[in-house]
Amino acid sequence: MSMFSRFSERMPKRKTKEELDEHYENVKLEKGDFLAMVIAAFITFFPVVIVAMVVIFGLMWLFVR
Repeated sequence: MSMFSRFSERMPKRKTKEELDEHYENVKLEKGDFLAMVIAAFITFFPVVIVAMVVIFGLMWLFVR
């Protein structure tokens, strides 16, 4: 028995699209969940966008200078 066969036996079984649709159909959001998701997305993506902008504007400044 190889390492990969033991690993695949222990992995959870993949769910079908119908099973996933049924699961997420029953998920209900609470009152503040949408705002929390927006804030989490902002906290996640804002630093990446700032770093990308600094790199782009830094390269532009180097080439124009």
